[in-house]
Amino acid sequence: MGGANYRERHEPLHSAAAGGHPQCLALLLQAGYDVNVMLDPHVRRGYDDLRKSALYFAVSNGDLACMQLLLEAGALPNQDPVNSLQVALRLGNHLLISLLLRHGANVNYYCHVNTTHFPSALQYALKDEVVLRMLLGYGYDVQRCFHCPYGDQAHLPADYEGWSSAVIKDTMFCEVITLNCLKDISGKVVRIMLDYVDHVPFCSKLKAVLIQQKQWPEIQQIQQSPRCLKHLCRLQIRSCLGRLRLRAPVFLTFLPLPNRLKDFLLYREYDVRRESPLQGSG
Repeated sequence: MGGANYRERHEPLHSAAAGGHPQCLALLLQAGYDVNVMLDPHVRRGYDDLRKSALYFAVSNGDLACMQLLLEAGALPNQDPVNSLQVALRLGNHLLISLLLRHGANVNYYCHVNTTHFPSALQYALKDEVVLRMLLGYGYDVQRCFHCPYGDQAHLPADYEGWSSAVIKDTMFCEVITLNCLKDISGKVVRIMLDYVDHVPFCSKLKAVLIQQKQWPEIQQIQQSPRCLKHLCRLQIRSCLGRLRLRAPVFLTFLPLPNRLKDFLLYREYDVRRESPLQGSG
């Protein structure tokens, strides 16, 4: 258990979640235990990640049953020093990730080490289209992936790859996706991203790699053509809704809109997980 001493005081909810006991967890919640109670500070220090919430224990264990109980009881998913979504992304479990996102997990969190200019969740989704589209659909700030101070100019020094074991830097997306280990998927990743943005600029470094990818003709056509009105309307409506509401799409169930329009706003046409459609006015 990460070195924590169980002789120290643990909250009952945390103990049930840590031990993977959904029946005990359900009984505690029915008895009125606070689903968002935090571990005492001296207990947190026994864990390398300084975890605080019962939900974090369940996510770390990959325990879908305990997670669902806690989230449906009102557990908040963004309370721990290490974001619960980050833990689920590391595990690569689509069900855990989807459950957290549907209950308001912040897709735009930033790690405190090896910081990037773009929100950190993307690093775990570059090779998984399902996860990538989940993040983008729930309001990931994809615009920041196309920020670059160099623009059309050369990126100097030529051998700079953006990583350091000693210095925390504002690493740009172009510096990450053009690494030798990732550049072969750059075309696919950028092509998917274009479904969630209006026109975006490509810096010289990113463009040089994209030109070599099989997706380049399609990417180039999208970049050189006006985006369709339907696409622009979706982007504008999502912008008006704001990322907080996109992180809690149950909000859309209260809007007097046809279900097909609600699904369109959430990019459900790309949702290979086939979640149940939103209920509401049809």
